Amino acid sequence: MSNSANGAMTLRGTSVRAGRRDNQPGSTQGLQSLLLRALVYGSAFFTFAVLMFLIGYILIRGIPYLTPELFSLEYTSENCSMLPSIITTVEMTLLSLLIAIPISVFTAVYLVEYAKKGNKLVGLMRLTAETLSGIPSIVYGLFGMLFFVTQIGWKMSLLSGALTLSIMILPLIMRSTEEALLAVPDMYREASFGLGAGKLRTVFRIVLPSAMPGILAGIILAVGRVVGETAALIYTAGTATEIPLNLLDSGRTLAVHMYCLSSEGLHTNQAYATAVVLLLIVLVMNTVSALIARKLTKK
Repeated sequence: MSNSANGAMTLRGTSVRAGRRDNQPGSTQGLQSLLLRALVYGSAFFTFAVLMFLIGYILIRGIPYLTPELFSLEYTSENCSMLPSIITTVEMTLLSLLIAIPISVFTAVYLVEYAKKGNKLVGLMRLTAETLSGIPSIVYGLFGMLFFVTQIGWKMSLLSGALTLSIMILPLIMRSTEEALLAVPDMYREASFGLGAGKLRTVFRIVLPSAMPGILAGIILAVGRVVGETAALIYTAGTATEIPLNLLDSGRTLAVHMYCLSSEGLHTNQAYATAVVLLLIVLVMNTVSALIARKLTKK
């Protein structure tokens, strides 16, 4: 009896010590999980608070100065109309996307669907795209001024600015399209090939529609960069206040218009009003793009 009792006590003590050792890591993991969760929620709340503060500050400072004179057809020093800049912004955005999207998408299709694995050209193109995406916009502006404005002789015009912006957003759309194409499962391609479809038909009828939400996400980011760009456009598109009637006319976008008003120091209130309109335009563009991406995803 004594031996069995001693054995039972030994086993019980061993199990208790083992349980204590097991509880310590569990409590440490629970504390780490709690800290990580608090860090995640805190970061999200901080980001949301900063965003709401910026939007609220712009709206409070700009909405009281939104007057009908700001939407006059012609700009004068008295009304500081932003309507020509709104039209120029739309023209600049559409022209830049029209040039950049086909080149970027087709380049990404080649890199993902047609280029062989381990190709040195593919690695060089990706390295070049990553390098271009990190170049400051002022460098693009100086290049556009020296090449498009001076060398080719297009002067400060809508075309010079659009081509410069197209070069800026090429890496962004190309990389996002490439990642979207890589995310498409290979079983989609294999099923299409099994049904007798060729490579080109598979790419345009199966792969690209499946990757369209990711492609649109890159286009949305590109639109935001085009709409908010100032440094590159000051040197290439100019700061003219008239509506550009052809591609070789100069004009200022909303971002350049807001920069000019704030730098002069005489129309700061109108600059805040311009910021409100610019914010609304970006919000509308992002909302429309998100709706299109949602419909394509459902299909």
